[in-house]
Amino acid sequence: MAKKREEKGRSGRKDVAGAGICDLDNGYASPVSSFRDLTLENLRSLLLHSRYTQLLLALTLIGAILRFVNLGFNSLWLDEASTYTFASMSLPGIWAATTGGEFNPPLFYWIEHLMLVFGNNETVLRFVPAVCGVLTIPLMYWAGKEFVDRNVGIVAAAACTFSPFLIFYSQEARAYSMGLFFVTFAMVSFLKALKTNNVTHWALFGALSALAYWTHFYTLVITGTLILYAIFVKATEWKKNLQSLKPALIGAATFVIISLPLLILTVQLFAKRTEGGPTFGIQGAGIILETFRQLSGFSELVMFLFLILFVIGIIQTLLIGRNKGLFLLALTILPFVISWFLSYRIPMQPRYLIILAPVYFIGIALSYKPVYSLISSRKIVYAVMALLVVLSVTTPFFVGYYTSYSKEDWRGFAGQIRQAAQPGDILVFVPGYISQPFEYYYTNATEGTFRYGAQSAEELASFGALNTSQKIFYIVTGDISSADPSGGSVAWLQEHTKGVEPTPGIYLFTHT
Repeated sequence: MAKKREEKGRSGRKDVAGAGICDLDNGYASPVSSFRDLTLENLRSLLLHSRYTQLLLALTLIGAILRFVNLGFNSLWLDEASTYTFASMSLPGIWAATTGGEFNPPLFYWIEHLMLVFGNNETVLRFVPAVCGVLTIPLMYWAGKEFVDRNVGIVAAAACTFSPFLIFYSQEARAYSMGLFFVTFAMVSFLKALKTNNVTHWALFGALSALAYWTHFYTLVITGTLILYAIFVKATEWKKNLQSLKPALIGAATFVIISLPLLILTVQLFAKRTEGGPTFGIQGAGIILETFRQLSGFSELVMFLFLILFVIGIIQTLLIGRNKGLFLLALTILPFVISWFLSYRIPMQPRYLIILAPVYFIGIALSYKPVYSLISSRKIVYAVMALLVVLSVTTPFFVGYYTSYSKEDWRGFAGQIRQAAQPGDILVFVPGYISQPFEYYYTNATEGTFRYGAQSAEELASFGALNTSQKIFYIVTGDISSADPSGGSVAWLQEHTKGVEPTPGIYLFTHT
């Protein structure tokens, strides 16, 4: 009876939105408030008595399993082979490649360069993204906790743990997972800085934002939005007391100092990148819809349900406080507006917008509050977590992800060519740059074949006109459409070649 009265008393307390406060820890006060409190005794107390700690630890362990199982199962595809190409350079050489026109910052390549000390295989190349994917789970909890409360944090962490989109890019040797890690960490520091106006928090926000920027250029979109939001909500306070502006200026200076070489280079690369229109990617409103679809587990049905919860979450934040609602709206709308505009200038893909995951999942997590206001039971939090997990794991993604190839199988294709091609035969890659992942698994010098590239019908015709007894193999992927938007290459292949049994994502042709 005493326990029931205690719970009833707690449920009678009200938060700023008018709903009862939900405490999964049932009043337990954490003994850890700073790093100085991280003693074995305090950690043991947390593990034994804090349901949030128990849930977060379980989610992080499950997230690790989902991200490390079959990490080397898929062969490297084109972009991952490009990662290996740059990582194989010296550290100064990687920077020189960036200044020479590589459209990705060097930090991820530098780290991958160091990882090659441990070996050269798919698992080693994907290890850092997988680790970043796992560490993002507790950061997602922290961000939700700082934004609203621990319940939002733990629900958002659950969505992050089982997200097919985040799992997929945690198992890819590209910078997206690491960029998300730094962005989420920077968001935590930003939220703390807004509350405390502490120099350390602002400086940490600047440093983490800079590291995110050195990881992927597009993280600047979310960092810029956060800065604009800070100006909007803090302008009056800063105007009244200029001294209160000092911590934020220190944070901005930290970002500029760390990022200065890259900021200058970005202007040059952007001008080069936008010289011609994009030949691939998604344009206009399509990038918004497809980003939501992929963030929702590559499922239109789940996207529809998640968007309903997301809208409910935004409405709830507006009830909690106008500025919180504006935070979610700004961090959703501005990046999409920028992406819409840029999609007509540069190739745009949903994976660039992986940085919206914290905003999306925190918004969805907030949907627990209106339900809890009607049914004051802690089970509501568990029910929302369970709903998000079930919706994620029942998507088509999980059906065959760990048992079938989700990337181009260049490893298997190299074996196919070893059996089909003889010394002296000619391998023509269409377009030529797709040979990178093939070269990771196949060496022309060892096999005695000759490798060439072609990008147009005219170049293909020059190989077709060769008077040679050696066999010519034409190797094609979907990149042919972006390399030759006119369709001439496809038309030539249809007329002059015949297909051989394809490997997943790769097509092989020989002369008819």
